[in-house]
Amino acid sequence: MRNSKGFTLIELLIVVVIIGILAAIAIPKFGAVKNKAFITTMKADLRNLSTTQESYYVDALAYTTTFVTTVWQPSTNVAVAISSATTTGWAATAKHASLPGVVCTVIGGDAVLAPAVVAGEAVCQ
Repeated sequence: MRNSKGFTLIELLIVVVIIGILAAIAIPKFGAVKNKAFITTMKADLRNLSTTQESYYVDALAYTTTFVTTVWQPSTNVAVAISSATTTGWAATAKHASLPGVVCTVIGGDAVLAPAVVAGEAVCQ
């Protein structure tokens, strides 16, 4: 009898296949979680913009289309555009550089911008 220690080639191949199957399951789930994080970032930026707009309204009795970066600025890779601002309402959109097909919107006051329907609530499509 021979006293051999270690793993056979078949055992090692089976372990590699199992690791490959687990990786094939985990990697797509990670991508979905990353996209959700980007959407959450856009929504958070729009909620922060909503708060900033309301603070500005208290001081100026009107909404604005621009903010100095020391007052408010969006997160990295997020582009926020205030599409309209009057004395009675405002509307804005947010886009993330890593999600070209997703646009989030928010409205304030009496503004209208689909898909947002409730003032201050960010909605993505």
